[in-house]
Amino acid sequence: MNLRYAATSPYVRKVMAVAMETGQAKKIEKIPSAVSPTKANEELTRENPLGKVPSLTTDEGLVLFDSPVICEYLDSLHKGPRLHPPVGPARWTALRQQALADGLLDAALLIRYEMTRPAEFQWAEWTEGQRAKVLASLDALEGEVEKLKGALTIGHISVGCALGYLDLRFSSEGWRNGHPKLAAWYREFATRPSMLETMPPL
Repeated sequence: MNLRYAATSPYVRKVMAVAMETGQAKKIEKIPSAVSPTKANEELTRENPLGKVPSLTTDEGLVLFDSPVICEYLDSLHKGPRLHPPVGPARWTALRQQALADGLLDAALLIRYEMTRPAEFQWAEWTEGQRAKVLASLDALEGEVEKLKGALTIGHISVGCALGYLDLRFSSEGWRNGHPKLAAWYREFATRPSMLETMPPL
């Protein structure tokens, strides 16, 4: 399998964490792929018309994107406990947690992109609107930390990678302030080998 990746992408990190947790990391060849919100990577776009990472090409030549699809595909290939519970409330909780974490990341990335624009073109109201989504997501996760305990799921991994991205790009904003339960959960979760070995470069 080939994975188009960028080292600092939290979505790539999620995929690689799943690969590690399911014992498949060594089966994946990582292909560095530069991406930009304003300039297409033509080689990547030929495989994935969205021009985004991660993008996985299976051994059969099927191209899969984006991270939720790739993670569920990898989870279907191993014989251990599934990260995507098969049925019932546990499944919907895990998928909802993944959606919440990915939505937090989407908002954080939009802030990041806005910050790269020349100062005279930055839209303060836009940034504050996205920051409000990040904070609302953190508040929601703080309120359901108990649901982040128990058997490992795609929800746990998604939340862990989202919080790791906040540490990477928004460390000065101190997401732990006002979220002590979530901070305590993450402090322990971040010691998992899959988290340590996929930590993005500073």
